[in-house]
Amino acid sequence: MDDFRLQSGGRPSDGGLPARRAVMRWAWRLFRREWRQQFLILALITVAVAATVLGSTVAVNDPPPKDAGFGTAQYSISFDPYGSKAQTVVTKVEHDGTVQLIENETFSIPGTINTYQLRSQAAHGPYGGPMLSLVSGHFPSSANEVAVTSGVASAFRLSIGKTWDVGGLDRHVVGIVQNPQSLLDAFALVVPGQVANPSEVTALFDVPRNDLRSIDKVLQANVPSSTVSSPASVAASNPLNPETISLAALVLGMLLIALVSIGGFTVLAQRRMRSIGMLESIGATDRHVRLVVSANGTVVGVVGSILGFIIGFAGWLLYRPSFEQSAHHIVGMFALPWLVVLIAMVLAIVAAYFASSRPARAVTKVPIVHALSGRPAPPRQIHRSIVPGIVFLVAAFLLLGYSGSTGGGDGNGGAPELLLGLVLLMPGLILLAPFFLSLTERVSRRAPIASRLALRDLARYRARSGSALSAISIGVLISVIVILASASRFSNVFDYAGPNLASNQIALHTGFPPQGVTIVHRNSKGQLVRVRHHKTETATPAQLSSGAEQIAKGLGGHLVALESPNAQLNGTQGGRSWSGQIYVATPQLLRAFGISASEINPKALVLTSRPGLAGVSGLSMDFGTSKQPVGQGGPAGGIKSPLIQEVSALPAGTSAPNTVITEYAMKKFHISESLSDWLVLGNQSFTAAQISSAQLTAASQQLQVESRNDIPSGSTIINWATLFGILIALGVLAMSVGLVRSETSGELRTLAATGASSYTRRTLTAVTAGALGFLGALLGVVGGYVAMIGWLRSNSLNGGISALANVPFGDLMLILFGMPAIAAAVGWLLASREPAVLGRQPIE
Repeated sequence: MDDFRLQSGGRPSDGGLPARRAVMRWAWRLFRREWRQQFLILALITVAVAATVLGSTVAVNDPPPKDAGFGTAQYSISFDPYGSKAQTVVTKVEHDGTVQLIENETFSIPGTINTYQLRSQAAHGPYGGPMLSLVSGHFPSSANEVAVTSGVASAFRLSIGKTWDVGGLDRHVVGIVQNPQSLLDAFALVVPGQVANPSEVTALFDVPRNDLRSIDKVLQANVPSSTVSSPASVAASNPLNPETISLAALVLGMLLIALVSIGGFTVLAQRRMRSIGMLESIGATDRHVRLVVSANGTVVGVVGSILGFIIGFAGWLLYRPSFEQSAHHIVGMFALPWLVVLIAMVLAIVAAYFASSRPARAVTKVPIVHALSGRPAPPRQIHRSIVPGIVFLVAAFLLLGYSGSTGGGDGNGGAPELLLGLVLLMPGLILLAPFFLSLTERVSRRAPIASRLALRDLARYRARSGSALSAISIGVLISVIVILASASRFSNVFDYAGPNLASNQIALHTGFPPQGVTIVHRNSKGQLVRVRHHKTETATPAQLSSGAEQIAKGLGGHLVALESPNAQLNGTQGGRSWSGQIYVATPQLLRAFGISASEINPKALVLTSRPGLAGVSGLSMDFGTSKQPVGQGGPAGGIKSPLIQEVSALPAGTSAPNTVITEYAMKKFHISESLSDWLVLGNQSFTAAQISSAQLTAASQQLQVESRNDIPSGSTIINWATLFGILIALGVLAMSVGLVRSETSGELRTLAATGASSYTRRTLTAVTAGALGFLGALLGVVGGYVAMIGWLRSNSLNGGISALANVPFGDLMLILFGMPAIAAAVGWLLASREPAVLGRQPIE
């Protein structure tokens, strides 16, 4: 209450508002003068806000817009197929409101595994405007006109002015169009009523909410397989929406900022100790002193958030054209998640303020005499229990286990428990950090003098080292969770996932040109010829093989025939069933991949490159004969737990022959085979031009071309997660080690003045960096295992805890031991410079 007593003149004894304004102006001047000393914190906040602005914008706009498929309509109903009962529903909707119908008939693009749609849609309909835009030319206005997307134009070599046989009618191409909400949408646009046999019809409509219930009754009575959808219902079906993920990542990032900034503001407060002592000596209260430090933190947060927004928005403007191509839909210039951006800027300011509040309170406890002398009181030893940290970890373990049992992470429920469990891991690690730091002092008792000093300082100056350790452990925790989750997902051999083929491989499949389209082939003179195809004619096996050889020759590759056996593998593991095609291990196939007969077990029935498939339980091989195919009347026989040999030389792609039946099994069980697939192997990666040429040739040969997709492999995801964890840890260490060592700069000067060598100085920094890195990695790995064991122990769809048996220990060991070693080595190399002033304490 003394601060608010009035002097005889009616003015508060603490100076009131004018005094606080003066203190804040002084804090602003200190920031301008000492911005270099605060550069690390300022840069950290700026980068975090910029990354949030750019990252959240990309994350929110990466999936199609919420109204994709709805246009400006409030509701939609899709009918597949469209018949008289569906027409009854549409009549009811037309009675209650306005309706726009979009009719689609699907066709195959000859020579590929892709399709396109013949679409009848009014160019200027009441609701479909956002789903249709003109790139060039004009929209079709009569029955003999058509507009196509760029993908269809490229596939059929079309341009404005040409004639194209589509839907059984020659039509003039009058325009190039696109669906702004999905640039991958391949279609040929005609006027309404020109799709004779629609395979799918979508009704877009708006009706009063009171009439929606009666429409739903009519729909359920006539077409119960269809439902009324709305943008809100589609968004609500995914609780882990991009906004939620962005906010969760934002909160986590700001937590890391606050943890690192605490040490930075503490060191800044120590550097200003004499100035603060002088301010106290002329009558400043504890409230004024706290205001100096916290106001500085607020200024840093405001400046960093503004700079971060400017840099992030500029980065978005530069990246937007490329992003539209990768996201496959048009995105507006100002299509930022403004709520997330605003929260990011506010949280940056709040994080900086609270990070500065802790040292602000600590500074007020330093006596004025100590502050003026520049030698603050030694740090107090704080003994904290590890029980709260263990309680948080146990709660997180239980919540994650409940989430796994209810389908969390698979989109079937448990998402709130999953998020809450991950959130509780953070305070658990933060509360455990001081205990681990206290262990360093006990470990250091028998260490050499330089190492003992470094480890003792970590335990003494926990304001800096504790926050740094927490930040490192959380960064490693994220990386470890991604590594373990990816390993559990990609380790299930029954649900094989990853790239379909290698970049130097192309798969050829038997396909039939659709009726009523124009196909393209090369004549005997090598010229491109367009031929109207009216009916499906089945090519003979010899013709198909000849076409495959022609494609392989054009690509300069080696052709391998993939014979399909009249057999299949069946089994279930971890809640997932066997998936994937199997082929016959012909001598030609084995030679193509450098596998000799001597490498194969004579009794082996199946060869595979899928890790872990050999010896797996619950697998059976069912087979038929030429007269009794598998799946038609039941198999002719079956083998439980067939002998499987793992052969790493076989390709690993999901569409490649990664699992094959040996000729021994084919002969023993009299299994028949058929030829409908081929594999083209090149000496180097196939280019887009080569793939396009192969598709042209395949279009006339009743073949389809499958090339490599862009699905990442499990090892790619794990390697990037490992790199992320190491970079986060090293970045935090780079900022934190300097803060910890600057706190002990007086002791370093004393050591140098008494003749300590550069070896001692190097050892101090190297041990500090290595110890912080190892402890942070250890906490992060422990937290990651707690999270994944808790989630997987009751999650059958991901294989349970057994899925962790395939964890890439090399990546974990790189984080646990490699990262601290790198940090120690860098600290050793950069710590040789002798302090500039040895004999006195510098005046700030």
